[in-house]
Amino acid sequence: MAAYFASLSPLVLLGNIPAGIAQGLIWGIMALGVYITFRLLDVADLTVDGTFTTGGAVAVMLILGGWNPWAALLAALAAGLLAGLCTGLLHTALGIPAILAGILTQFALYSINLAIMGFMANKPVSVDKFPLILSSRYVPTAILVGVILAAAVIAVLYWFFGTEIGSAIRSTGCNPEMSKAQGININVMKVLGLALSNGLVALAGGLMAQFQGFADINMGRGSIVIGLAAVIIGEVLGEAVLGKKLNFAGRLAFVVVGGIIYYLVIILVLWLKLNSNMLKLFTAVVVAIFLAVPYLRGQQKASFRKAGRMSALGAAKGYRTEASKSGKEAD
Repeated sequence: MAAYFASLSPLVLLGNIPAGIAQGLIWGIMALGVYITFRLLDVADLTVDGTFTTGGAVAVMLILGGWNPWAALLAALAAGLLAGLCTGLLHTALGIPAILAGILTQFALYSINLAIMGFMANKPVSVDKFPLILSSRYVPTAILVGVILAAAVIAVLYWFFGTEIGSAIRSTGCNPEMSKAQGININVMKVLGLALSNGLVALAGGLMAQFQGFADINMGRGSIVIGLAAVIIGEVLGEAVLGKKLNFAGRLAFVVVGGIIYYLVIILVLWLKLNSNMLKLFTAVVVAIFLAVPYLRGQQKASFRKAGRMSALGAAKGYRTEASKSGKEAD
Protein backbone atom coordinates (compact mmCIF):
# COMPACT_ATOMS: atom_id res chain seq x y z
CA MET A 1 0.00 0.00 0.00
CA ALA A 2 2.82 2.42 0.86
CA ALA A 3 4.49 1.66 -2.45
CA TYR A 4 1.19 2.37 -4.25
CA PHE A 5 0.81 5.83 -2.71
CA ALA A 6 4.49 6.55 -3.27
CA SER A 7 3.96 6.03 -7.00
CA LEU A 8 1.28 8.73 -7.09
CA SER A 9 3.13 11.89 -8.05
CA PRO A 10 1.30 15.16 -7.26
CA LEU A 11 3.26 16.78 -10.08
CA VAL A 12 1.65 14.39 -12.56
CA LEU A 13 -1.80 15.34 -11.22
CA LEU A 14 -1.01 19.05 -11.45
CA GLY A 15 0.32 18.57 -14.96
CA ASN A 16 -2.94 16.93 -16.08
CA ILE A 17 -5.24 19.56 -14.59
CA PRO A 18 -4.92 22.12 -17.46
CA ALA A 19 -5.90 19.49 -20.05
CA GLY A 20 -8.80 18.49 -17.80
CA ILE A 21 -9.97 22.10 -17.65
CA ALA A 22 -9.79 22.41 -21.45
CA GLN A 23 -11.86 19.26 -21.97
CA GLY A 24 -14.21 20.25 -19.16
CA LEU A 25 -14.97 23.53 -20.94
CA ILE A 26 -15.93 21.62 -24.09
CA TRP A 27 -18.13 19.22 -22.12
CA GLY A 28 -19.59 22.26 -20.36
CA ILE A 29 -20.71 23.68 -23.71
CA MET A 30 -22.26 20.30 -24.48
CA ALA A 31 -23.97 20.36 -21.07
CA LEU A 32 -25.59 23.69 -21.96
CA GLY A 33 -27.39 21.84 -24.75
CA VAL A 34 -28.49 19.14 -22.30
CA TYR A 35 -29.66 21.85 -19.89
CA ILE A 36 -32.07 23.22 -22.50
CA THR A 37 -33.95 19.93 -22.81
CA PHE A 38 -33.50 18.60 -19.29
CA ARG A 39 -34.37 21.76 -17.35
CA LEU A 40 -36.06 24.24 -19.69
CA LEU A 41 -38.15 21.88 -21.84
CA ASP A 42 -38.45 19.10 -19.25
CA VAL A 43 -37.82 16.55 -22.02
CA ALA A 44 -35.63 13.45 -21.78
CA ASP A 45 -33.63 13.65 -25.03
CA LEU A 46 -31.18 10.84 -25.80
CA THR A 47 -30.27 12.19 -29.23
CA VAL A 48 -27.15 13.83 -27.83
CA ASP A 49 -25.07 10.64 -27.86
CA GLY A 50 -25.44 10.64 -31.63
CA THR A 51 -25.24 14.38 -32.35
CA PHE A 52 -22.00 14.79 -30.41
CA THR A 53 -20.40 12.34 -32.82
CA THR A 54 -22.14 14.00 -35.76
CA GLY A 55 -20.58 17.34 -34.87
CA GLY A 56 -17.13 15.80 -34.65
CA ALA A 57 -17.50 13.84 -37.88
CA VAL A 58 -18.80 16.81 -39.88
CA ALA A 59 -16.11 19.17 -38.56
CA VAL A 60 -13.23 16.76 -39.22
CA MET A 61 -14.37 15.74 -42.71
CA LEU A 62 -14.87 19.35 -43.79
CA ILE A 63 -11.48 20.38 -42.40
CA LEU A 64 -9.89 17.49 -44.28
CA GLY A 65 -11.73 18.74 -47.35
CA GLY A 66 -10.09 22.16 -47.07
CA TRP A 67 -12.73 24.09 -45.13
CA ASN A 68 -11.82 26.77 -42.62
CA PRO A 69 -12.10 25.24 -39.10
CA TRP A 70 -14.56 27.92 -37.99
CA ALA A 71 -16.76 27.31 -41.03
CA ALA A 72 -16.56 23.57 -40.34
CA LEU A 73 -17.64 24.23 -36.76
CA LEU A 74 -20.67 26.18 -37.97
CA ALA A 75 -21.52 23.32 -40.31
CA ALA A 76 -21.32 20.94 -37.32
CA LEU A 77 -23.75 23.23 -35.49
CA ALA A 78 -26.12 23.12 -38.47
CA ALA A 79 -25.91 19.32 -38.60
CA GLY A 80 -26.84 19.17 -34.93
CA LEU A 81 -29.78 21.49 -35.52
CA LEU A 82 -31.07 19.14 -38.24
CA ALA A 83 -30.69 16.10 -35.97
CA GLY A 84 -32.61 17.85 -33.20
CA LEU A 85 -35.23 18.88 -35.73
CA CYS A 86 -35.72 15.22 -36.68
CA THR A 87 -36.20 14.24 -33.05
CA GLY A 88 -38.63 17.09 -32.54
CA LEU A 89 -40.71 16.14 -35.58
CA LEU A 90 -40.80 12.47 -34.57
CA HIS A 91 -42.09 13.57 -31.19
CA THR A 92 -44.57 16.27 -32.19
CA ALA A 93 -45.71 15.34 -35.70
CA LEU A 94 -45.81 11.57 -35.27
CA GLY A 95 -46.71 11.41 -31.59
CA ILE A 96 -43.69 9.31 -30.59
CA PRO A 97 -42.71 9.83 -26.92
CA ALA A 98 -39.71 12.13 -26.61
CA ILE A 99 -37.40 9.53 -25.09
CA LEU A 100 -38.17 7.04 -27.87
CA ALA A 101 -37.85 9.71 -30.56
CA GLY A 102 -34.37 10.52 -29.24
CA ILE A 103 -33.39 6.85 -29.23
CA LEU A 104 -34.58 6.43 -32.82
CA THR A 105 -32.63 9.46 -34.03
CA GLN A 106 -29.54 8.40 -32.09
CA PHE A 107 -29.82 4.90 -33.58
CA ALA A 108 -30.08 6.30 -37.12
CA LEU A 109 -27.20 8.70 -36.54
CA TYR A 110 -24.79 5.84 -35.96
CA SER A 111 -25.09 4.83 -39.63
CA ILE A 112 -25.21 8.44 -40.78
CA ASN A 113 -22.03 9.27 -38.85
CA LEU A 114 -20.28 6.29 -40.40
CA ALA A 115 -21.37 7.48 -43.84
CA ILE A 116 -20.09 11.00 -43.11
CA MET A 117 -16.67 9.56 -42.25
CA GLY A 118 -16.56 7.42 -45.38
CA PHE A 119 -17.64 4.29 -43.48
CA MET A 120 -14.52 4.45 -41.33
CA ALA A 121 -14.76 4.26 -37.54
CA ASN A 122 -12.03 6.84 -37.01
CA LYS A 123 -10.83 9.90 -38.92
CA PRO A 124 -7.67 11.73 -37.76
CA VAL A 125 -7.00 15.41 -38.31
CA SER A 126 -3.54 16.73 -37.45
CA VAL A 127 -2.82 20.17 -36.08
CA ASP A 128 0.47 20.00 -38.02
CA LYS A 129 -1.40 20.04 -41.32
CA PHE A 130 -4.52 22.07 -40.51
CA PRO A 131 -5.03 25.31 -38.54
CA LEU A 132 -7.35 23.85 -35.92
CA ILE A 133 -9.28 26.09 -33.54
CA LEU A 134 -7.82 24.28 -30.53
CA SER A 135 -5.63 21.28 -29.88
CA SER A 136 -4.49 19.16 -26.93
CA ARG A 137 -0.95 20.00 -28.01
CA TYR A 138 -1.50 23.65 -27.08
CA VAL A 139 -3.51 23.41 -23.86
CA PRO A 140 -3.26 27.06 -22.67
CA THR A 141 -4.60 28.26 -26.03
CA ALA A 142 -7.30 25.60 -25.87
CA ILE A 143 -8.38 26.85 -22.42
CA LEU A 144 -8.51 30.46 -23.64
CA VAL A 145 -10.56 29.51 -26.72
CA GLY A 146 -12.83 27.34 -24.58
CA VAL A 147 -13.49 30.14 -22.09
CA ILE A 148 -14.25 32.63 -24.88
CA LEU A 149 -16.59 30.24 -26.69
CA ALA A 150 -18.35 29.21 -23.48
CA ALA A 151 -18.86 32.86 -22.52
CA ALA A 152 -20.18 33.64 -26.00
CA VAL A 153 -22.61 30.71 -25.91
CA ILE A 154 -23.84 31.72 -22.44
CA ALA A 155 -24.36 35.32 -23.59
CA VAL A 156 -26.30 34.23 -26.69
CA LEU A 157 -28.48 31.82 -24.68
CA TYR A 158 -29.15 34.46 -22.03
CA TRP A 159 -30.23 36.89 -24.71
CA PHE A 160 -32.27 34.35 -26.68
CA PHE A 161 -34.23 33.02 -23.72
CA GLY A 162 -35.11 36.58 -22.83
CA THR A 163 -36.80 37.11 -26.19
CA GLU A 164 -40.44 36.30 -26.88
CA ILE A 165 -39.61 32.99 -28.56
CA GLY A 166 -37.14 31.99 -25.87
CA SER A 167 -39.64 32.84 -23.14
CA ALA A 168 -42.25 30.75 -24.97
CA ILE A 169 -39.86 27.77 -24.95
CA ARG A 170 -39.30 28.17 -21.21
CA SER A 171 -43.03 28.54 -20.64
CA THR A 172 -43.70 25.37 -22.64
CA GLY A 173 -41.36 23.36 -20.45
CA CYS A 174 -42.74 24.90 -17.26
CA ASN A 175 -46.47 24.50 -17.98
CA PRO A 176 -47.49 23.17 -21.42
CA GLU A 177 -51.24 23.43 -20.81
CA MET A 178 -51.10 27.02 -19.62
CA SER A 179 -48.78 27.90 -22.52
CA LYS A 180 -51.26 26.39 -24.97
CA ALA A 181 -54.05 28.39 -23.36
CA GLN A 182 -51.99 31.56 -23.92
CA GLY A 183 -51.82 30.83 -27.65
CA ILE A 184 -48.30 29.36 -27.75
CA ASN A 185 -47.75 26.56 -30.25
CA ILE A 186 -46.04 24.18 -27.84
CA ASN A 187 -45.13 21.69 -30.58
CA VAL A 188 -43.15 24.34 -32.44
CA MET A 189 -41.45 25.38 -29.20
CA LYS A 190 -40.46 21.78 -28.46
CA VAL A 191 -38.98 21.36 -31.93
CA LEU A 192 -37.04 24.62 -31.60
CA GLY A 193 -35.74 23.65 -28.17
CA LEU A 194 -34.63 20.20 -29.29
CA ALA A 195 -32.95 21.64 -32.39
CA LEU A 196 -31.08 24.29 -30.38
CA SER A 197 -30.02 21.72 -27.78
CA ASN A 198 -28.57 19.29 -30.30
CA GLY A 199 -26.96 22.11 -32.25
CA LEU A 200 -24.93 23.04 -29.16
CA VAL A 201 -24.07 19.39 -28.54
CA ALA A 202 -22.80 19.02 -32.12
CA LEU A 203 -20.83 22.26 -31.73
CA ALA A 204 -19.12 20.76 -28.69
CA GLY A 205 -18.51 17.57 -30.67
CA GLY A 206 -16.77 19.57 -33.38
CA LEU A 207 -14.57 21.24 -30.77
CA MET A 208 -13.73 17.95 -29.07
CA ALA A 209 -12.75 16.30 -32.37
CA GLN A 210 -10.33 19.14 -33.07
CA PHE A 211 -8.98 19.09 -29.52
CA GLN A 212 -8.24 15.37 -29.52
CA GLY A 213 -7.18 15.30 -33.18
CA PHE A 214 -9.70 12.80 -34.52
CA ALA A 215 -13.38 11.94 -34.85
CA ASP A 216 -14.46 8.51 -33.67
CA ILE A 217 -17.77 6.73 -34.14
CA ASN A 218 -17.96 6.08 -30.38
CA MET A 219 -16.84 9.51 -29.16
CA GLY A 220 -20.37 10.48 -28.17
CA ARG A 221 -21.17 7.36 -26.17
CA GLY A 222 -22.30 8.34 -22.69
CA SER A 223 -22.57 12.05 -23.53
CA ILE A 224 -26.04 12.32 -22.00
CA VAL A 225 -24.73 11.05 -18.64
CA ILE A 226 -21.77 13.45 -18.72
CA GLY A 227 -24.10 16.30 -19.64
CA LEU A 228 -26.47 15.45 -16.79
CA ALA A 229 -23.54 15.21 -14.40
CA ALA A 230 -22.34 18.68 -15.41
CA VAL A 231 -25.85 20.15 -15.09
CA ILE A 232 -26.51 18.64 -11.67
CA ILE A 233 -23.04 19.42 -10.27
CA GLY A 234 -23.30 22.99 -11.57
CA GLU A 235 -26.77 23.52 -10.10
CA VAL A 236 -25.84 22.14 -6.68
CA LEU A 237 -22.64 24.19 -6.59
CA GLY A 238 -24.39 27.34 -7.83
CA GLU A 239 -27.14 27.10 -5.21
CA ALA A 240 -24.55 26.43 -2.51
CA VAL A 241 -22.48 29.48 -3.52
CA LEU A 242 -25.13 32.03 -4.53
CA GLY A 243 -28.33 30.65 -3.04
CA LYS A 244 -31.37 32.75 -3.95
CA LYS A 245 -29.16 35.20 -5.85
CA LEU A 246 -28.52 32.57 -8.54
CA ASN A 247 -30.16 33.93 -11.70
CA PHE A 248 -30.53 32.37 -15.16
CA ALA A 249 -27.16 33.62 -16.40
CA GLY A 250 -25.53 32.25 -13.26
CA ARG A 251 -27.15 28.85 -13.79
CA LEU A 252 -25.79 28.70 -17.33
CA ALA A 253 -22.32 29.66 -16.12
CA PHE A 254 -22.36 27.07 -13.35
CA VAL A 255 -23.37 24.37 -15.85
CA VAL A 256 -20.05 24.99 -17.62
CA VAL A 257 -18.28 24.98 -14.25
CA GLY A 258 -19.98 21.65 -13.57
CA GLY A 259 -18.46 20.26 -16.76
CA ILE A 260 -15.01 21.37 -15.62
CA ILE A 261 -15.44 19.87 -12.16
CA TYR A 262 -16.70 16.61 -13.60
CA TYR A 263 -13.66 16.23 -15.83
CA LEU A 264 -11.28 17.17 -13.04
CA VAL A 265 -12.80 14.36 -11.00
CA ILE A 266 -12.13 12.01 -13.92
CA ILE A 267 -8.52 13.23 -14.01
CA LEU A 268 -8.26 12.48 -10.28
CA VAL A 269 -9.69 8.97 -10.75
CA LEU A 270 -7.20 8.24 -13.53
CA TRP A 271 -4.36 9.65 -11.43
CA LEU A 272 -5.30 7.28 -8.62
CA LYS A 273 -4.70 4.48 -11.16
CA LEU A 274 -8.16 3.05 -10.78
CA ASN A 275 -9.36 0.76 -13.54
CA SER A 276 -10.46 3.04 -16.40
CA ASN A 277 -13.06 0.45 -17.40
CA MET A 278 -14.93 1.40 -14.21
CA LEU A 279 -15.28 5.06 -15.20
CA LYS A 280 -18.85 4.67 -16.40
CA LEU A 281 -19.86 3.05 -13.12
CA PHE A 282 -18.12 5.83 -11.23
CA THR A 283 -19.88 8.44 -13.38
CA ALA A 284 -23.26 6.83 -12.75
CA VAL A 285 -22.63 6.86 -8.99
CA VAL A 286 -21.57 10.55 -9.07
CA VAL A 287 -24.63 11.55 -11.09
CA ALA A 288 -26.94 9.56 -8.79
CA ILE A 289 -25.45 11.27 -5.73
CA PHE A 290 -25.82 14.77 -7.15
CA LEU A 291 -29.34 14.00 -8.41
CA ALA A 292 -30.27 12.90 -4.91
CA VAL A 293 -28.80 15.96 -3.16
CA PRO A 294 -31.66 18.41 -4.01
CA TYR A 295 -34.25 15.82 -2.97
CA LEU A 296 -32.49 14.99 0.29
CA ARG A 297 -32.04 18.67 1.10
CA GLY A 298 -35.74 19.22 0.46
CA GLN A 299 -36.62 16.30 2.71
CA GLN A 300 -34.35 17.65 5.42
CA LYS A 301 -35.96 21.09 5.25
CA ALA A 302 -39.39 19.49 5.29
CA SER A 303 -38.49 17.45 8.38
CA PHE A 304 -37.26 20.59 10.15
CA ARG A 305 -40.47 22.42 9.23
CA LYS A 306 -42.51 19.47 10.44
CA ALA A 307 -40.59 19.37 13.71
CA GLY A 308 -41.15 23.11 14.11
CA ARG A 309 -44.89 22.74 13.54
CA MET A 310 -45.09 19.83 16.00
CA SER A 311 -43.21 21.87 18.57
CA ALA A 312 -45.53 24.83 18.07
CA LEU A 313 -48.59 22.57 18.35
CA GLY A 314 -47.20 21.02 21.51
CA ALA A 315 -46.59 24.41 23.03
CA ALA A 316 -50.08 25.59 22.10
CA LYS A 317 -51.62 22.42 23.56
CA GLY A 318 -49.70 22.91 26.79
CA TYR A 319 -50.85 26.52 26.96
CA ARG A 320 -54.50 25.47 26.52
CA THR A 321 -54.11 22.80 29.21
CA GLU A 322 -52.67 25.31 31.68
CA ALA A 323 -55.40 27.79 30.83
CA SER A 324 -58.05 25.12 31.41
CA LYS A 325 -56.56 24.22 34.81
CA SER A 326 -56.45 27.87 35.81
CA GLY A 327 -60.10 28.26 34.85
CA LYS A 328 -61.15 25.27 36.95
CA GLU A 329 -59.19 26.55 39.94
CA ALA A 330 -60.89 29.94 39.60
CA ASP A 331 -64.29 28.25 39.68
